Amino acid sequence: MKVTLIGAGPGDPELITLKGIKALQSADVVLHDALSSTELLAYCKPDCVIVNVGKRFAQHSCNQDVINHLIVEYAQQYGHVVRLKGGDPFIFGRGYEELEYAERHGITVEVVPGISSSYAVPALAGIPLTTRGMSESFWVITGTTKDHSLSNDLSLAARSSATVVVLMGMHKLPEIVETFAQLGKINLPVAIIQNGSRPDEKIVTGKVGNILQLAQAEGIGSPAIIVIGKVAQLADKVKEISQLADY
Repeated sequence: MKVTLIGAGPGDPELITLKGIKALQSADVVLHDALSSTELLAYCKPDCVIVNVGKRFAQHSCNQDVINHLIVEYAQQYGHVVRLKGGDPFIFGRGYEELEYAERHGITVEVVPGISSSYAVPALAGIPLTTRGMSESFWVITGTTKDHSLSNDLSLAARSSATVVVLMGMHKLPEIVETFAQLGKINLPVAIIQNGSRPDEKIVTGKVGNILQLAQAEGIGSPAIIVIGKVAQLADKVKEISQLADY
């Protein structure tokens, strides 16, 4: 019996690791979430059992207890279970909870890290989270805590000069904006990237003072990455260079 926790990356199916692909090819069962590309399932054996256990904010198809139970049940019944998760399984992915539960039931667990959307999606949009003279560090914060409140870490991050990246935070965008505005940072650049790395990616850029209106006008929704800090303005420079190159 074996379980392999695989990070599928931020959405583009080509951003999974080679080790992740090899694990998919040997899987007897794959439990995949809503943010992992279904194109990756083409690597599975013809007789592989494929189960969608995806969760989205306010639209849970399976709660975590059910997923934990299924991982163990399928491992005991079939042998090798792959748990395919978007991004990296240990960055707001509850991967460690699944690892711990499986090991308590005597099942060997292997972890295959994935490319996290927290840094990959901004990078693909031309936003370096750190760059000389502009940002020396970055925070990655969840917009969805266990009790669905805004993380207290956001107010700490907002007081720093670091780039702040918020995952799963679109439903908390008004509160996020207010946190920075109360510190007088209404002119701080913000970029929001929806469906990052996918063909339907949408990017809106602005400042703390107007990003709410801009995001609403562009119809930006989840899943999206929110980047707050000086480096967020670099997405516009990449766009300008791209437009010049088209001439």
